[in-house]
Amino acid sequence: MATTSRQGPAALHEPDPCDSRCPRCGGAFHCGADDTREAGPCACTTLTLTPELRTALAQRWHGCLCLRCLAELAADPSRVSCAPCTPASSA
Repeated sequence: MATTSRQGPAALHEPDPCDSRCPRCGGAFHCGADDTREAGPCACTTLTLTPELRTALAQRWHGCLCLRCLAELAADPSRVSCAPCTPASSA
């Protein structure tokens, strides 16, 4: 008896396990840290985070933050305890 693959239209719409919400701002993003795609490394690898900032982030949030939040925090680590900048909060 031959088996068939379940590769129908439903398989095309399954969420990527790396698609997530940033725990800091709530924005949707794709974490590429473990990607095996040929797209290259995750964009977060372009940022420099100090060991102290990495520790503070790990203590405050579980999982990855979006690139926008990481860039904001890399530029000003004192904002770890602040709400993220959003268009509404920076107006």
